[in-house]
Amino acid sequence: MTTTLPSATTGTDRRRLALWLPLLFVLQLLLVGLAVLPQLSARATGDEIRLAVKPVDPIDPFRGAYVTLGYPDLRRNDSTSADGGAGSMEDGEKGAVFVSLARKGDVWAATDWSRSRPSSGRYLRCDDHAWQIRCGIESYFLPQDEAAKVQDQVSEGTLVAVVKVDSRGNAAIVGLEKP
Repeated sequence: MTTTLPSATTGTDRRRLALWLPLLFVLQLLLVGLAVLPQLSARATGDEIRLAVKPVDPIDPFRGAYVTLGYPDLRRNDSTSADGGAGSMEDGEKGAVFVSLARKGDVWAATDWSRSRPSSGRYLRCDDHAWQIRCGIESYFLPQDEAAKVQDQVSEGTLVAVVKVDSRGNAAIVGLEKP
């Protein structure tokens, strides 16, 4: 007597798989899109502003050619960090921080730091979930051959960051240039 075992996948299982697989693929694409949406929004719809920069960290051979930038005109307090953060709120809360900006000569500078979105004016939407206020514009990646030259120019104070900021305060660094 011969016994046949049922197939591991039946017609119903294959239909379910055919339905769920594309759905999972689309869900993954949506999650990736949500992760980069603030940067894309700033780059696509943002207005350019210039911010004074200072170097924080040289090229890291493990992360590639990049310059970690500090923004002295965005600092909340006198604390310093090795990752370009803008100080801390020191209010015991974590989450969104809105940095109001005003033009100061050729560059923009912080005028206020708040947990609530400003009703008017230009501002950056930042975050302080760690111990530093970070606005997403602290690292600027470059081709390897340009990184050392740019690091020197930033150290000399001869460059400003060109940043695009959208209407919701999302920011993306788009370049460094001479003022």
